[in-house]
Amino acid sequence: MGAIDRNGYRFEPEYSVISQVGAVHVYKSGTYVEEIKFQFQGEFPETEQIEKIVDTYCNQHNI
Repeated sequence: MGAIDRNGYRFEPEYSVISQVGAVHVYKSGTYVEEIKFQFQGEFPETEQIEKIVDTYCNQHNI
């Protein structure tokens, strides 16, 4: 899955299959804001899981 853009924010997911952990890096207008860590199972995180992480972040920050 590639980056997700919403209202001036960019969410870039990355993950490690070996560690079964991932992170979504949050940028606003190209400036790094924070990292949201998560765990997953299987060969890669499900698209729905990453979209839910982004939706939750946007709702909590009124984006």
